[in-house]
Amino acid sequence: MGMYKYIKKTWHKPKDGLGDLWYERLVQWRRESPTVRIEKPTRLDRARALGYRAKQGIFIVRQRIDRGGHTRERIQGGRVPRKFGVRMNLEQNYQWICEQRVARAYPNCEILNSYWVAKDGKYYWYEIIIVDKAHPAILADPQLKWMAKPANRRRVFRGLTSAGKKARGLRNKGLGAEKARPSKAKAANRKHSKFGF
Repeated sequence: MGMYKYIKKTWHKPKDGLGDLWYERLVQWRRESPTVRIEKPTRLDRARALGYRAKQGIFIVRQRIDRGGHTRERIQGGRVPRKFGVRMNLEQNYQWICEQRVARAYPNCEILNSYWVAKDGKYYWYEIIIVDKAHPAILADPQLKWMAKPANRRRVFRGLTSAGKKARGLRNKGLGAEKARPSKAKAANRKHSKFGF
């Protein structure tokens, strides 16, 4: 097997594969700030598969996010709103939220992709691949210069990254479906319709 296959095999069960290093990393990462720029990716095989290259204009940021809290909080106030009894769930996954937070921290860059790194009882950690779209090395790269086009501005907030498409239900194209997913507006109308169709 090549080097990347060994790395991939180690990350199938990171607690067993990394041993004490896994726990040492978590102890260190809990003490750090939620958004940390790092020099090298923790999972080199995954980063390379998602488009990372060790060149100028591309860098990695590790983002921490709290687990839980995907349900809207109970309203604390002296009123009874009309939607008080509705339990609304956030329609975004943790990975997409992490990408958005990093995009706000680095507003002049674009998010290329991201991958899972670790989790414990309280947090998730993701590493986000960021591209400086104005860097000359990126503009000269035929594989990455598409990110500099105006049509790809703030793509993470429009759900155009891989994590965003997954949260939007656009991953079932290859299953023989005519469309990627049913229309959300049509589904909402059907739900509140008198006849249910």
